Amino acid sequence: MAKVAVYNMEGKEVDTIELSDAIFGVEVNEHLVHMAVLQQLANNRQGTQKAKTRSEVRGGGRKPWRQKGTGHARQGSTRAPQWTGGGMVFAPVPRDYSFKLNKKEKRAALKSVLTSKVAESKFVVVDELKMDEIKTKKFVEVMNNLKANKALVVLNEMDTNVIASASNIPTVKTTQTNELNVFDVLKYDTVVATKAAVATIEEVYA
Repeated sequence: MAKVAVYNMEGKEVDTIELSDAIFGVEVNEHLVHMAVLQQLANNRQGTQKAKTRSEVRGGGRKPWRQKGTGHARQGSTRAPQWTGGGMVFAPVPRDYSFKLNKKEKRAALKSVLTSKVAESKFVVVDELKMDEIKTKKFVEVMNNLKANKALVVLNEMDTNVIASASNIPTVKTTQTNELNVFDVLKYDTVVATKAAVATIEEVYA
């Protein structure tokens, strides 16, 4: 089991905990991580792009000139793709880009990225994150104390003061254990998790 330090909001080490090898000590599967990121990005796509083919563009029903004798190339419609104002060849149509991954594959990918963060010493555990009021400046100080500038902050439960204090910081994102995903873990340099959040992750994803 990997041992990591537990810090307080002032950045001082107050304890150590052992992380479960079932979550934070697995063999990294890069293929599943790649597929999990692709799935999340694909599922976020709206798929509403649309352009008209030659059969959908208004007008062009009349043949612009006779077939022979004009010196021009033969044309059957002014809405053919080579004409200005014509339809598009192989025009995009609304579609669903999403695809599915098995639950076990998703969990294995998440375990892989969490293991990578621990191995790189980019997984920081704090005893608790509590704020009496919404104060962005104070939250920035906490992140600086933890030496986590570009960070994903994982909370065990919704804390309005913490979430609101972090919302204006472009390099910080807050999430809860039930919303933890591979893309966010990879996007941010450091994962900052409360001690309670770590316990929940080990319980849920074991």
